Amino acid sequence: MGVTEATGVQTGAAGATGVQTGRYVFDSAHTRIGFAARYAMITTVRGEFTEFTGHAYLDGDDPLRSSASVSIATASVNTSQSQRDEHLRGPDFLDVRTYPEITFRSTAVEPGEGGHYRMVGDLTICGITRSVPLDFALTGMAADGPGHQLVGFDGSAVISRSDFGLTWNSVLETGGLLVGDEITLQFDVSAVQARDGEGEGLHEPAWWADQSGSPK
Repeated sequence: MGVTEATGVQTGAAGATGVQTGRYVFDSAHTRIGFAARYAMITTVRGEFTEFTGHAYLDGDDPLRSSASVSIATASVNTSQSQRDEHLRGPDFLDVRTYPEITFRSTAVEPGEGGHYRMVGDLTICGITRSVPLDFALTGMAADGPGHQLVGFDGSAVISRSDFGLTWNSVLETGGLLVGDEITLQFDVSAVQARDGEGEGLHEPAWWADQSGSPK
């Protein structure tokens, strides 16, 4: 799986990949959920969502049985330009008052090439749900002070914003469109093995109970 071992990795209960089977919680302080879009046909605008929660069930013996769920606060969109951010929060784009969250819930994990995997899941934006493939790789493992495993992932997905009803645009004098339809979603995730009871009231995915060996 392209694992990079780190000093202090806890392997006693790990599976074949080196990852300990169990549930994990995204570490929001060390996780970035970003996006990129073409602007005015000449440059790329990059941004991120700063408020989110994420959970994963990782199967160290059979990664294809792993799952993930993410909930993103749409009002937390940030492109480092306040006027643009307010426009993105409004009804032309994310309409955050009507749709306060973007959600992703995985439905399958497929093997990829070169230590990569593809996670397919239901992405919901502005009340519209589409199946989206996300390519990702495990970037490393370590352990925190109490001995809980830390894992890192990075990944990306390309979507068409028009598939989610985000069709606002403006025609340039030169004939092109102001905002590109293609959006690249970028994920740089740090997840920590859940402590006893952690995540019980934090949007805990119901599908955890469906995973073999997962906590009930």
